[in-house]
Amino acid sequence: MEVSTLGSQELMELEDKYGAHNYHPLPIVIARGEGVHVWDPEGKKYFDFLSAYSAINQGHCHPKIINALKSQAETLTLTSRAFYNDKLGPFEKYITEYFQYDKVLAMNSGVEAVETALKLCRKWAYEKKGIEVNKAKIIFASGNFHGRTLAVISASMDPDSTKGFGPYMPGLQIIQYDDLAALEEALKDPNVAGLIVEPIQGEAGVMVPKDGYLKGAYDLCKKNNVLFIADEVQTGIARTGKLLATCGNCSCEKSCGHQPEVKPDILILGKALSGGVFPVSAVLARDEIMLCIKPGEHGSTFGGNPLGCAVAMAALEVIKDEDLAGNAYKLGKVFRSRMQELCDKSDMVTLVRGRGLLNAIVINDTEDSKTAWNICVALKDNGLLAKPTHGNIIRFAPPLVMTEEQLHECCDIIVKTITEFKA
Repeated sequence: MEVSTLGSQELMELEDKYGAHNYHPLPIVIARGEGVHVWDPEGKKYFDFLSAYSAINQGHCHPKIINALKSQAETLTLTSRAFYNDKLGPFEKYITEYFQYDKVLAMNSGVEAVETALKLCRKWAYEKKGIEVNKAKIIFASGNFHGRTLAVISASMDPDSTKGFGPYMPGLQIIQYDDLAALEEALKDPNVAGLIVEPIQGEAGVMVPKDGYLKGAYDLCKKNNVLFIADEVQTGIARTGKLLATCGNCSCEKSCGHQPEVKPDILILGKALSGGVFPVSAVLARDEIMLCIKPGEHGSTFGGNPLGCAVAMAALEVIKDEDLAGNAYKLGKVFRSRMQELCDKSDMVTLVRGRGLLNAIVINDTEDSKTAWNICVALKDNGLLAKPTHGNIIRFAPPLVMTEEQLHECCDIIVKTITEFKA
């Protein structure tokens, strides 16, 4: 194994000195990754239990995805959309058939895809629904996290995201998450064009809505001619034990059986769409919505580049070929069972929740305490990497290629660390 010429401490000091201080990383430097494992510059091995916030569902450096990257990188990387390229059309056909939509708009980051969805929703509102120009409203759920652009933080309730960045964008309304009565009341406004929602709120602490919430929200949107927009940047691509978290009780195997419980009018994907190998995100919709945007009205220099297209197709093939949704579903039940046993025995953990391999435990302390952070430092020292969210919640999201034997080994580390933890 090739070892970095700089040690972990030197590398952390470099970032601190020369980089912006907009993140607060755990004190660990990752120099190499393979499958479910990563290594620091000194050669110590760790289980990755965050997967770059669910971007690495297919595992670190999956050979099929890396080979697609290498092959395409040696041929053509970028043309811009000033010209056609030989990979975008095949990718668009592949992904629209994969998820059963008419059209796709490819781009780079997840928040860029969210912005695209919001623009599409507004354009549809004026061209199709007939809302008066500049009067359209889009409903967001409380506790949401869709990124940190100015538009998105305008609908955030997180002071870390909003403080010092005003004024905020108008036309965005926040209602209570997992509350159909609140949604029904908000939809009485004829100027509402869309509802954007995360099927499971990851950044909020893996908040799973009540059974029937998504279907109920979708039905209310249909009744009121409002677009249902699903932000599946984090929950999509097999993370929750289904191809999409909005699939609900869909009984398909390995790939979409095209009978989901909820089929969003606009579907937002990112992160694992490239297996963590290259920035790729996408917005999918039917023709009536997507074709509201005309040439010159929206674009991205790198959006739909050949390199990203080749990588994304390989990443989606891995999800299907290795049945990673099925593995996530099976291992998720095992993980929550192990964590519930810990919760029943330890005063340190008060709650376990999640779907598939997107899970969280709630630590018995206040949100402003350092307990969850210190537990994650102790987990790191014991060979497992995770990160707190909202102060007293620890999110666990390992690569979906994990085996049951590896999962039990990880659960043993978590149980030992928390059982022996001294605040």
